[in-house]
Amino acid sequence: MKRKDLIFKKLIELNKGKGIDAKTLADALNMSRANVSHELNLLCKEGKVVKSDGRPVLFSPVFESTKSNSSDSKLYELDMLIKNNISLKQAGEQAKAAILYPPKGIHCLILGETGVGKSTFARIMHKYAIDMGVKKPDAPFIAFNCADYSNNPQLLTAQLFGVKKGAYTGADTDKEGLIEKANGGILFLDEVHRLPPEGQEILFTFLDTGYFRRVGDVENRTSDVLIISATTEDPSSSLLNTFTRRIPMIIKIPPLRDRTLEERFYLLKRFFKHESIKLNRDIFVSLNSMRAFCSYDCPNNIGQLESDVKLICAKVYSEFLTNKKNDIRICSRDLPDYIKKGLYTDKQHRMLWNEVIGDDIEFFKFSPTNEIEEIPTASNDNSIYEIINDRLRQLKAKGISDIDIESILEKDIAKYFHKQIYGITDEKNKQNLIHILGEDIVSITDRIAELVSELLGKDLSQNSYTALALHLNTLIERVNKNKPIVNPQLSKIKQLYPREFEVAIEAKKIIEKYLNVSIPEDEAGFIAIFLISDKEYINKQSEKVKVIIIAHGNSTATSMADVANKLLGENYAIGLDAHLDKSPLEVLESLKDYVRNDMNQAGYLLLVDMGSLTTFGETIEKEFNVPVKVIPLISTLHVIEATRKALLGMPLNNIYMSVQSINSYMENNMDFAPLISGKKKIAIITACLTGEGASVAIKSFLKNNLKYDKDLFDIIPIDSLDKHMTMKKINEIQENMEIAFIVSSFPLDTNIKQYSMNDVLSLKVIKELQEIVDIKTTLIKMGNVLKENIHNIDGEELYIDIQNTIMKLCDTLSICFDDDMLLGIILHFAFMVSRIKKGEKSIEYIGKEEYIKNNKSLYNAVKKALTHLNTKYSIIIPDDEICYIMRFFQEKDALFNMI
Repeated sequence: MKRKDLIFKKLIELNKGKGIDAKTLADALNMSRANVSHELNLLCKEGKVVKSDGRPVLFSPVFESTKSNSSDSKLYELDMLIKNNISLKQAGEQAKAAILYPPKGIHCLILGETGVGKSTFARIMHKYAIDMGVKKPDAPFIAFNCADYSNNPQLLTAQLFGVKKGAYTGADTDKEGLIEKANGGILFLDEVHRLPPEGQEILFTFLDTGYFRRVGDVENRTSDVLIISATTEDPSSSLLNTFTRRIPMIIKIPPLRDRTLEERFYLLKRFFKHESIKLNRDIFVSLNSMRAFCSYDCPNNIGQLESDVKLICAKVYSEFLTNKKNDIRICSRDLPDYIKKGLYTDKQHRMLWNEVIGDDIEFFKFSPTNEIEEIPTASNDNSIYEIINDRLRQLKAKGISDIDIESILEKDIAKYFHKQIYGITDEKNKQNLIHILGEDIVSITDRIAELVSELLGKDLSQNSYTALALHLNTLIERVNKNKPIVNPQLSKIKQLYPREFEVAIEAKKIIEKYLNVSIPEDEAGFIAIFLISDKEYINKQSEKVKVIIIAHGNSTATSMADVANKLLGENYAIGLDAHLDKSPLEVLESLKDYVRNDMNQAGYLLLVDMGSLTTFGETIEKEFNVPVKVIPLISTLHVIEATRKALLGMPLNNIYMSVQSINSYMENNMDFAPLISGKKKIAIITACLTGEGASVAIKSFLKNNLKYDKDLFDIIPIDSLDKHMTMKKINEIQENMEIAFIVSSFPLDTNIKQYSMNDVLSLKVIKELQEIVDIKTTLIKMGNVLKENIHNIDGEELYIDIQNTIMKLCDTLSICFDDDMLLGIILHFAFMVSRIKKGEKSIEYIGKEEYIKNNKSLYNAVKKALTHLNTKYSIIIPDDEICYIMRFFQEKDALFNMI
């Protein structure tokens, strides 16, 4: 590229609408200022650049300075977009730069959250290229979603570049790829972050040279195509550096929450206008309805805003058709609660309403003939209104009353929009399932889902659908290998859920037809679990661990329970006195009666004093199939600690470990478990109720999509016939390993982070899972990090001491930090100790005396916890440093969860 072109390109990249001086450009390009000034002046003579008067001289690309303010100047779609959306001004100018850059434009990347309008923006760029004569009127615009082929680089290659006949089995003809089809136009690569590294590398040669080859071909081909890509992710973490370097223009589309009220009002007017055109009728929207739409929380951005407008228009239109309304008139009472909440905004926002919307109009009227500048919306179809009209005719033909029709239509509309809003995510999930399980399994799952909808009148949740598909894959493999399985819950399922079991029998017939072999009734019992899982496992109140004290004497246990309950202000701990004239068997029966009458699946912590009482836990666990832990030789302090943490919702194993440590605590020689596993591996659990196959499949998926050190992490699949057994297995694993997170087909009553199979397979949470793994890895290796960066102290030993110090403080203050925050606190402690050891002066904490005075108890707790560090490293941690540490433990935003 010539020097002049390099300078013009950099001017476009750096310019933010105010112009750039020659020195800034020279520094950015590492060129002499004289050479840059010379080339800029040549560009001015060519009409590509203009310069400002005065000093310093500022240079700007010509398209930003040549807009005519005359009334007869043509306003293109991109100009209209900027005119009515001030937040998009910079993005619009960058788009113009990308299109107009000589000789044929430059490739660009659009960044923005889901629903901000990235694809619409790309289409407007395509239209602008045609309007400006850069592209021909018939120039193609081809959109390609990279997520559809993210797990199949070979198929991706074929889709993008085409296939030569005979390249592989089934390639019967030459096939043109999207690069060729988009020749002369624009190829829009949506969700480009879903391209695997192989997929990104495929594009490198083409982006560099303009040449490509079809799969199986030796002939070089060319295509004059401009690449516009888009992503919701941070490109520095989701795209290869070698890829982003080839995309010089980054355009950011702001989310709806960062747009002005005027912009949102304009968007709403345009959306309601489009609905009036589709219906060819006037739509009236009340002032309060418009205010609510302008202010409600809309996390999925413009896409959701448009869908919500369509939803409310469809709802009111159905009421108009059933004569409930005289016209299509939207009032605030018609809005769903989440939109209506927009009315309850702060005073400042309400003042903006009056400025933008006004308060002198009762209803806004949107008519098919009203003039509003037209910019393409996400969807211009009117299928929902056709569906409503067709459905209405069908229902009336059956003689159904208007009241019933209204109810049926409302459900149909809700179902339609659920599919519109969530259908894309569901489709991604289905594609991933097809890659893992094959089309046959997904097809059978679809047929069973339809059966459930028809016979039970409900739709399987996406998570249940995913879990069922994984289970069916296991079931079919089991049958093919002639490995029958017995379902011990079969008779119970038949008795409690007869309708679901009948549908499961019908599902069994579908599978038998596919396999052409009979399968046992036990399998139907497992399938029925998926049909009742939402009812059984979702929306249940989380139970807390029960604390029961059993001690010899007439009132020993009840007295300790009474003390704990009074101190904690809750009547929670249960005391069972083992009177000296009672046999251990009688005491055990009293305990059984209590458990029998108050079954608690979170488990029981038994605090007993001695003798045969210590064996009660094993008996209760076996007879009632609930988790039980026993603490022997207890005191009132043990009871208070156990009750306090049970009330805060901690899981049984955590309470057990905490109470166990009290004995050493009382001896002032507390041996805390480390905050993060040292030599032990960290577990990632995949769990399924009805077979290990699904758990193993998710394990395989995670292995392929997560980057982790196999020496530090184990992905452990577990299966069980009920969630209580699953929790028992998880608790057993937790005794020996830290658990990073759980992926399961059903919710579990645990404080461990959980993710649904559906969210994992759709890659919705994969970035979050990777962050967990990365932070855990860093914490495990923190000793080495400190060793390499702190030279006056043994870093690994210091790391252990800091862990114990922080753990003491967390326990004293009843708080727990998440791993991300913990990382920062450990580093702060380590470098603090190192600085003080070197004799460096601490930074003064402003208002120290007043802060300590107002937080005396926290100050004393922190100072006491730091005693060990002071003694071991022969330092004195000053009050300034103690204040900074206090802030870590005081700030609510730093707390992950009260324990």
